[in-house]
Amino acid sequence: MPSETVQDAIPATSELRDSGTWVVVPLYNEATVIGEVLRGLRRRFDHVVVVDDGSTDGSVEAARPHATWLLKHLVNRGQGAAIQTGTAFALSRGALRVAHFDADGQHDVRDLVRMVERVSSGDCDIAIGDRFAEGASEVPASRRLLLRGAILFHRIASGVELSDVHNGLRVFSREAAERIEITADRMAHASELVDLIAQSGLRVEEVPVRIRYSEYSLAKGQRWSGGFRVLFHYLVGRLFG
Repeated sequence: MPSETVQDAIPATSELRDSGTWVVVPLYNEATVIGEVLRGLRRRFDHVVVVDDGSTDGSVEAARPHATWLLKHLVNRGQGAAIQTGTAFALSRGALRVAHFDADGQHDVRDLVRMVERVSSGDCDIAIGDRFAEGASEVPASRRLLLRGAILFHRIASGVELSDVHNGLRVFSREAAERIEITADRMAHASELVDLIAQSGLRVEEVPVRIRYSEYSLAKGQRWSGGFRVLFHYLVGRLFG
């Protein structure tokens, strides 16, 4: 397994409000946006764990001044592996809650704050973002069709009644994060998480969130061909995992 390096970054400031939640940001080739993403997170959270997954575009240099913790995979292992590396690190450091937050600028920190409040209050063990609730996001038609297909598939395969199964904005209590371990290294981890949540018996709440669909994020987003690859790896994992 590739090794990871750990680095302390900038100190906390008076603006930071939450030291119990550790935010894990999987990073791969997002040099143009990662600085802004991390600055927004650091205004509210003491512990932002960036896991660089073998970026080649200067993402590490862009992230270093803003991350509380910077971990690095020496080779690209996939988003699932990066999230699990960050989650394991956060738990080892005493995190009370672990959040996942994408590096491409699509998520809103205010949504994350509301989700953390739901978990920290004890109302649920896991909070998952729902971009379809209450018209929270204007989802492009092609992306909506792909995501709705994933929702239907998981309702049949896992029996999980989630409205947005592939939303990367999530918050876990410490107990939930300890019980749900991701083994799918790449994008199939989102589907694996659905199965793990279904099997866990933990309390799950979906929280309306706004996804920002910019030209940049759409260009990097999942396409039909990628969706079929994810489905293939997920099914292989279920059969032989």
